[in-house]
Amino acid sequence: MGYASIFRSDLFQEQVMIVSGGGSGIGRCTAHELAALGATVILVGRKAEKLQRVQDEIMEDGGRCAYHCCDIRDEDSVRQLVTDVVQQYGRVHGLVNNAGGQFPAPLLAISKKGWDAVVATNLTGGFLLARECFNQTMTQQGGAIVNIVADMWNGMPGMGHSGAARAGMVNFTQTAAYEWGGAGVRVNAVAPGWIMSSGMETYPDSFKSMLKTLRQAVPLGRLGNEAEVSAAICFLLSDAAAFISGTTIRVDGAASQGNVAVMPLQAHNRSKPFAGFHRETIPDLFKTDGNQ
Repeated sequence: MGYASIFRSDLFQEQVMIVSGGGSGIGRCTAHELAALGATVILVGRKAEKLQRVQDEIMEDGGRCAYHCCDIRDEDSVRQLVTDVVQQYGRVHGLVNNAGGQFPAPLLAISKKGWDAVVATNLTGGFLLARECFNQTMTQQGGAIVNIVADMWNGMPGMGHSGAARAGMVNFTQTAAYEWGGAGVRVNAVAPGWIMSSGMETYPDSFKSMLKTLRQAVPLGRLGNEAEVSAAICFLLSDAAAFISGTTIRVDGAASQGNVAVMPLQAHNRSKPFAGFHRETIPDLFKTDGNQ
């Protein structure tokens, strides 16, 4: 059994795709789908063992994959990463700026060090990767960039550092789409809502108990899965999105469109998830929570 993508199997044949944060979660899922659609996938992250594990999975499934360890917050390392990829493969067709991270905290408790770390990972690192891909290959050959942001449209209480960085990335997406369009480069973003991803396992137990209640605030009545985010990413990378640039697709079950205090939601099970990822791993906190 392989990845059950909704797209044709040769969609990205002979294309080279970089996926940052490809060692887990949405990045891992997206890397699998891109490889299943014919792409050579370059995984980027800081931990070799995680990247190696995903590379092994993809190659076991018959895909093409390599990985590079890189701290995307370091300008010289990012520049060298893209140089190495271009030298080996000739060009980069697509970039998925997925790497990110944050920790729950109210604004009054966030230190400058903590703020800088989150902004550097969620905003500056994505900018550096996009800039280097544009300057080193896409300015001559075109390409597509998809930046992964978050549901921060009404602020992001409890994670203000991440909300500020993600909002900045949405604005960067719009600016880059305008400035780089003349080179045939499209830049878009995907904003996942509450997704059952391995990243949720990294939060403290006190925060996990809140996560289990989130579906109650989603009009579609459930949390999303990684494959539903990956499908939006693959669409934006594809030729089907050839006239879409500077936009952000929300993959959040309409959770960002209202307020349960104004219009309460009724529990239901009418929204069926797209089960595309054959290697999906559901976080333990959701396994007995009716979200499967």
